[in-house]
Amino acid sequence: MAAVAGVFEVFRRGKSGGAMEHAGSLEAPDARLAESYARQLFGRRGEAAELWVVARAAIAHTVGASDELDHSYRRVDGYSIRDRLRAARAAAGVERGQFREGAQGDVDA
Repeated sequence: MAAVAGVFEVFRRGKSGGAMEHAGSLEAPDARLAESYARQLFGRRGEAAELWVVARAAIAHTVGASDELDHSYRRVDGYSIRDRLRAARAAAGVERGQFREGAQGDVDA
């Protein structure tokens, strides 16, 4: 009885270093043979310094970019508090450039 073949994805890093890149896919009955096949198919010419062999079923697939966290503070122009400051001024009844007399931190101009 023939073993059911699984699909494995192979990633490699070149001799010069750098990032891992997808080298290709292969079918093998188990992880041990997939590793051996990957060495023969993608590493036999000595082009790869490192190989990763991963079962396709173990790879998590995501669609689109996730915007779960607010990373607005990473903007190039820095952390913008303009909207929050405008809301605080409106709540206090103070217009921009207007100072209240006797408030701490105010400068007489």
